[in-house]
Amino acid sequence: MKEFQRKQLLERVEREGATVGVDIPDAITIQGEELDLQAFVFEIRQRDTVPSGERQRVEQAKKNLRRERLERKQRIEEENISYEDGEELAEAIIGIDRALNALEQLGPVDLEQEASAQAVADRKRWMKFLQKALGQDSDSTHGVGRGQGR
Repeated sequence: MKEFQRKQLLERVEREGATVGVDIPDAITIQGEELDLQAFVFEIRQRDTVPSGERQRVEQAKKNLRRERLERKQRIEEENISYEDGEELAEAIIGIDRALNALEQLGPVDLEQEASAQAVADRKRWMKFLQKALGQDSDSTHGVGRGQGR
């Protein structure tokens, strides 16, 4: 493959919007293991949120897809391959990106963590309200003692 072709392929896989109109591959081999990628993504996306039992599986799949994407991109960058092989790798990378986008757009993955964050935010708002109501807002507590400044 010529250097300008290599650069074109790399630009194509990094292009914003490269996944528009691209289908998720039916299956993909990741680290020697066949994954029915399209069926997996479809199954997970049918739900509003990821059930607690599936969280680890989804996170591991995303991690494996990212690793596979990086390995395939490095093959385009570094290996002496034909342009046709490079095109196949680029198409696979774009398909992986499409699957990752679909998995990243899922509803809240960790409902417990989200509920905890919401409770912390509520407590902060409540404390801020109480401080203001009692005349202890942050501006008046940083100066000299209350009523002592002239």
